[in-house]
Amino acid sequence: MADKHAFLFPGQGAQTPGMLKDVAESFPSAKKIIDDVSSIINVNMEDLLWNSDAETLSRSDNSQIAITAASLAVIGVLKEKGIEPSAVMGFSLGEFPALYAAGVLSFEDVIKVVRQRGLIMQKVCEEIAEQNQGKAPGMSAILGLDPDKVKEIVSSIPDAYAANMNSVGQTVISGTFDALEKAENAAKDAGARRAVRLKVAGPFHSPLMQKAADEFEKAIEGIRFADPKITLFSNVTGAQATSGDEIKKNAVLHLTHSVLWTDEEAVLASMIQNDSGKTWSILEPGPGKVLSGLWAQTELGKTLTSIPVNTTETITQLISSNI
Repeated sequence: MADKHAFLFPGQGAQTPGMLKDVAESFPSAKKIIDDVSSIINVNMEDLLWNSDAETLSRSDNSQIAITAASLAVIGVLKEKGIEPSAVMGFSLGEFPALYAAGVLSFEDVIKVVRQRGLIMQKVCEEIAEQNQGKAPGMSAILGLDPDKVKEIVSSIPDAYAANMNSVGQTVISGTFDALEKAENAAKDAGARRAVRLKVAGPFHSPLMQKAADEFEKAIEGIRFADPKITLFSNVTGAQATSGDEIKKNAVLHLTHSVLWTDEEAVLASMIQNDSGKTWSILEPGPGKVLSGLWAQTELGKTLTSIPVNTTETITQLISSNI
């Protein structure tokens, strides 16, 4: 069994209809967490998670709470089986399950905060679409182009921004519908292999979300953010976060600032490599396997594999292998 575990939590876009249904049916602790989320926000989470279509789930007011509930359900099962993290980081929305796992936010508070975040962001995204003749804003993944080149391209296109630093060959951009179209075409002309529009409802991690950031800051004003009990990394800084006050400020900046995921991966990798005599596992508790794929592109990822944990089968294999 590994001495320590690092948990990587997925963000918006990882949602799929029916996600985690088998886990909730197999593990009562997961089902209880889903039910508890329903009670806190007065939303039927079973219906949202397992009976919604892809379009419904893609809305920020639905996907954010759905992904968070799914991630927390997996955390609950792993904890029950004696598998708890020594370090956590989350991609975009995934920072909030990470905050819960690190003891920064209570269970009830993380659910309330994510619910408000999703509602606020969806409303602002709809306002942006209305201002652009009904064309929805969003995000696109630019594949096969150097991140600096992507930044150069969007710098010349109004309302387009470099949002997520996913890997050396993948940068996600945010913008209005028309700005994204221009940036996608410019990236392809510059040699990008592909430009893929993502299943998200808005131009996240860009200045276009400033109104949402302002509203979210007010929404979390009375919420206590404790100092983390385990190692926690920040999308905003790309480094370890140690203060609850800093983390609360970053939760607001998060909406308008880029996700420095490659920086976080590098810091985590360095920490693992310098942790003499300790063995680590990397787990992705939540829907999808995007973060495990990104981790595989890192230098340490060539020898230390990240394992997606989001089905009864993967959880059972994890427990039985005594990783």
